[in-house]
Amino acid sequence: MADLKARFEQAVAESKQLPEKPDNMTLLKIYALYKQASAGDVDGKRPGFTDMVGRAKWDAWNGLKGTSADDAMQDYIDLIESLK
Repeated sequence: MADLKARFEQAVAESKQLPEKPDNMTLLKIYALYKQASAGDVDGKRPGFTDMVGRAKWDAWNGLKGTSADDAMQDYIDLIESLK
């Protein structure tokens, strides 16, 4: 577990130094996996239709509901590795 957490934190650091900025759908996936890994299932109400960015982030995160923190960390690590 400690090893996974260390690799996750390393991937978070590497995500800020990718050679090129990922497209918006990939950025949403990165965000959702990070939030699921670090905070668990989404909490609170879905943002209103006037907050399109917040709504997209909430929807992406909500799509991972029920995913364990360990699985989300591993998926995040794999995604960042594929973008390098």
